[in-house]
Formats: sequence, structure tokens, C-alpha cells
Amino acid sequence: MTYGYIRMARFFHPLIMVLARATECELARYVEYLKAENRILRDKLPKRVVCTPAERQRLVKLGKPLGSAIKDLITIVTSRSFARWVSAADKTKRGKKTTRKPGRPRTPEAIRELIVQMAKDNGWGLGRILGELKKLGIRSVCKTTIRNILKEHGFNPGPKRGEGTWDDFIRIHAKTLWACDFISKKVWTRGGLVDFLLLFFIHVDTRKVHVAGITANPDRRWMAQQARNLGMLFDEWPDQPEYIVCDKDTKFTGQFEAILKSDDIELKRTAVRAPNQKVYAERFAQTVQQECLDHFVVLGEKHLRFLVQEFAAYYNEWRPHTFLRGKTPNEAYHRRHPACRYPRFEPRAHWPRGTPCAAPAVPVRGKPGVRLELEVAYHAGQAHLPIIHLRRAV
Repeated sequence: MTYGYIRMARFFHPLIMVLARATECELARYVEYLKAENRILRDKLPKRVVCTPAERQRLVKLGKPLGSAIKDLITIVTSRSFARWVSAADKTKRGKKTTRKPGRPRTPEAIRELIVQMAKDNGWGLGRILGELKKLGIRSVCKTTIRNILKEHGFNPGPKRGEGTWDDFIRIHAKTLWACDFISKKVWTRGGLVDFLLLFFIHVDTRKVHVAGITANPDRRWMAQQARNLGMLFDEWPDQPEYIVCDKDTKFTGQFEAILKSDDIELKRTAVRAPNQKVYAERFAQTVQQECLDHFVVLGEKHLRFLVQEFAAYYNEWRPHTFLRGKTPNEAYHRRHPACRYPRFEPRAHWPRGTPCAAPAVPVRGKPGVRLELEVAYHAGQAHLPIIHLRRAV
């Protein structure tokens, strides 16, 4: 404790005790006396008193809560100068608030290093890492944050289990890989609404579809017969499948799997709640629903069978696919050349509203000097099954 601080304490402590004991009228007299003494001292100082930034900040902090009463108290500067000090302090505070970058703050470096270490040492995917972080009490990160951190450090967000990922398996075995699934459709019968199930198989590499059968009761005997029929069908086709992907539905019985295995076809079951492992079958099921079954009120099993067979024939023979570069599944599977010389297109921007077919005679850019037109026909006279050809204009 310095000598100057002791002298100031001896001076201010009695003054504070006096102010504490004084009444409101006495406080007013004390303030008037202090103001008069301050004016006398101010007259003996130079005309201008220069305050340091720290002194300005202290005066603003103490004087701003007084409001307009500061005009009668302040003597070191004019009230207008004091107002400028207050305005400058407010702007400085607002400027400091906007210096931080917008958006969510960056994840702490310690958490980022922990995520990278988990992925590097254990080969875990983002879902497993998220669960382990929650066990440690770290709940400030989400899946998207973990995915971005792993990609930033060159790690695949998906788990690495065994020899290669599921995508690697699909890519390697696409030509001999099929997927199967069921499609459910409510059908009006004499006994009321009945749920019928449609069993189909789709070739992953060419998207060729085979509708195996339709039934309301897919029991073990029916499934076994479909497996035998499938084996005889594949004997007639050029490529013998090696794998068939299905989910864990109990309708795919052990007898069904054994019959396929006798034909050298292995049944691969997907993980629980993992529809992304058979996306091609799921996408075809959506296509059938949207482009065919949703347009009809189905009356009986024969009606359902006719609709599905006609759509399957249209899908395989006439429906072009972007993945196949304009070819149809039959052209890709049987390695045929396209039916027309030029690839087919389906310009959806030119489709008339309310109809699923393209407008005929739509000009398409081809070779210089050649004008092409789209010619539209309908499979089996069905307006929802358009067949589109690209030909030279006459």
C-alpha cells in the first residue's frame, strides 16, 4: 500500500461517512458546496483539460446513468462534448459485437482432434462417432459437423467394415447382381379391399425388371415356386446372376434361399432399417406406384396383373433411362443397339400440363443442317405409357 493511497483514504473516508449520515437536504447542500469548490479549482487550472481514453471511459461509465442531469454537474467539458463521448462508446461496443464471423462458432480443436482419432484408429462411421461422443457428454456436435470434419481430413464418413464398403460391392458385382422386393397394392374384390403383394426382381447394372408373381398370400410354397421359376428363367438369359439382394423380410424363407443356392445364386440380406442398400428396388417400386398404379382403381387380381405386366413390358422395352444414356433396359441387358439411330430424349419442360407424355413435333438440336422431331406413340394404347422416337423431320 503506497503513501499516496493512504492520504487519499484519510481524505475520502470521512467524506463518505458524512454523506452516508446526511439527509436529502443536506446532500443537496453538500453537492452545491462541492460544485463551488470544483469551479474554484477549475479556474486555477489551464483553460483546457485533456483527458486520457481511460479517464473518458470512466467518466462515461459514471455519467451516462445520470441522463440529462449531467448537464448541471459536468464542468470538465461541455455537455455536448460529453454526449459525443457517449456516442463514440456506443459505436465501439456495436463494432465489437459485429467483429465475430456470422454463423455457428467453430468446433473446439480438442473435439475435432478426438473425432479424427476415432475415425483413424477404429474405422468408425459418423453415426458410431456421434454415439461415442454423447457417451462422453459431448452434445454440441451433430452428424453434419462430424461429416464435414472427416471429409476435411480425408476420411470417408461411412464406416469401413471388412474388405471394402457396400458401394464397392455394388460396383464390382453390378453385372451379376439383382435386387428383389415386394410392392403392396390394395385391390377391390367381391369380399372388399384386399392387399395384394407383387414380387419383382431388378438387374442393378441395366435396370431390367422381371415380375415374378402376384398373390395375396405369399406363403412358403408360393415363394419356393417363384425361386424355381426364377432359376429356369435365368437359364434362358445371357447373364447368370451370382447375388440377389433382399431385405430381412420373413417371406424370404430358408427354403427360398436354399433353392436359389442350388442354382449357384447367393442371397444377400441387407442390414436392419437400411433401405439405401437396395435403392434400385425401392426406386422401381416408387416408379410403378407413381407412373402406373396411382392412376387406376384396381378391380380384381386379373386387372392388377394386366396393369403390372403391361407396365413391365413398357419399362423394359420402351422407357429410356438417363443412367443408361438413353437406352432401354432390354437394349442394355441384351446388348442391342437402340431402335433409332439417334438417342431418345424426354424433354419434361415441353410436356403438356396434366399429361405424362411429351408433346409431339418438338424440335431438338442435332447435327448442323439436320432438323429432328419427337414422335410420340403409346404402348398398348395406354396414354400413361408413352413411347418416344427421335427422327429426322420431313
